[in-house]
Amino acid sequence: MLAGKRILLIIGGGIAAFKSLDLIRRLREHGATVTPVLTRAGEEFVTPLSVSALAGSKVYRDLFDLGDEAEMGHIQLSRVADLVVVAPATADLMAKMAGGLANDLASTLLLATDTPVMIVPAMNVRMWEHAATQRNLETLRGDGIAVVGPNDGDMACGEHGPGRMSEPMEIVNAITASCSAGPLAGRSVLVTSGPTHEPIDPVRYIANRSSGAQGTAIARALVALGARVVFVSGPADVLPPSGVELIRVQTAMQMKAAVEAALPVDAAVFAAAVADWRVATASDRKLKKTKGGLPVLEFAENPDILHGVSQMTAGRPALVVGFAAETDDVIENATAKRLRKGCDWIVANDVSPATGIMGGTENAVTLITDAGAEAWPRMGKDAVAQKLAARIADAMKV
Repeated sequence: MLAGKRILLIIGGGIAAFKSLDLIRRLREHGATVTPVLTRAGEEFVTPLSVSALAGSKVYRDLFDLGDEAEMGHIQLSRVADLVVVAPATADLMAKMAGGLANDLASTLLLATDTPVMIVPAMNVRMWEHAATQRNLETLRGDGIAVVGPNDGDMACGEHGPGRMSEPMEIVNAITASCSAGPLAGRSVLVTSGPTHEPIDPVRYIANRSSGAQGTAIARALVALGARVVFVSGPADVLPPSGVELIRVQTAMQMKAAVEAALPVDAAVFAAAVADWRVATASDRKLKKTKGGLPVLEFAENPDILHGVSQMTAGRPALVVGFAAETDDVIENATAKRLRKGCDWIVANDVSPATGIMGGTENAVTLITDAGAEAWPRMGKDAVAQKLAARIADAMKV
């Protein structure tokens, strides 16, 4: 649990700040000590008195409080905690963190701390999906900051979508995992992600549509649970997660070699969208258009990495998880794929154009195991990753 853990809680200015009151109560129930920092914008939604009463502690608010400087310097305040949590983390706070600004107490503490930081974003769906916010998010993740949520749902502004702050117990669970060794401590997990690029000539290639976002989120969630993660990534659109052993590849053949070199591991998650075929003999020069007609390309089948690892007789991971992106008969096709490949689980999703999932920020998956098919509600890719990582951790206990 959280007995004896010290949490520095920064409450940003958003309607979701009301959840932070319940979060304080839950954290204290689990044995944590909470030191609250309330931003000026946060005071518009919750009062210092209510925060102080629930935390059983003084609320810090002002960067230029000379009395506090004599009692405990703000630099010290930023470093005595076991974890700094920003909940809610507004778009403004995230932008300040990504830009390294320090013009108030909260941003100064965040810039000065050498303590692990976790943010819990909450904002309007359009603000969350804005390119600037997504850039800031990737910067913060690259800096090693843990991210919890946001969830998908109705918002106070009347809109619906990703941007809703995670529920207090979800945050408590994430904090507990962060402050402990984690259920996957001592375990090694291989994750493949992104597309592969199969060259036609030096400027053209064959590939599947994949941003690498879901695989990256899975690797990040596994790291948060204490796993050593070997991350084999094709040329993805998103930045790789921090805290992993990164192996970059381009082609399916390179990915196969990287996977084999990474074994043995305790579990393997094959989230990469590997191209099924490659050009048998790629040209070393750019193919030119000619009046004689179209070039003829001879294809060869790429190695089936998931099948190969699943069928290993020696050194096979205890848990092998595949992915199935389907456009029709999703459950039937994915179930057949699991049996054909010989893997333990298949994560199936419907990527037909009408879903908007391919290239989007959300996913709607069905986990297929020996026990059957379990449909999960549509949620953000980080939430899918956290749920899958928790399932993997449970399976590894057996």
